[in-house]
Amino acid sequence: QVQLVESGGGLVQPGGSLRLSCAASGSIFSLYAMAWYRQATGKQRDLVARINSSGTTTYADSVKGRFTISRDNAKNTVYLQMDSLKPEDTAVYYCKATPKWHPNEDYWGQGTQVTVSS
Repeated sequence: QVQLVESGGGLVQPGGSLRLSCAASGSIFSLYAMAWYRQATGKQRDLVARINSSGTTTYADSVKGRFTISRDNAKNTVYLQMDSLKPEDTAVYYCKATPKWHPNEDYWGQGTQVTVSS
């Protein structure tokens, strides 16, 4: 089992940047696929970016070229660098971990609020 704690959210102006962090504990972090999701008020939770245990990344079309997901296995942490932020990026951002040996088992963090507004 793994526990996840997100941080780094906040209020930022359009065009600004934020870096989210998700610290994991309790298991072999390097063997987990990690992902960031977001959920705006009244909308479903959607995938933003994903990085697997080999470092392969995928992105939602809406964030390609603006967001970068990365992981530091030595620190048990996954990051989401968000640049050129837009008001439509406003949402609660969640971190998810999926073990390589049990792909139907997901663990979620508590979420961190990102608000893009002038």
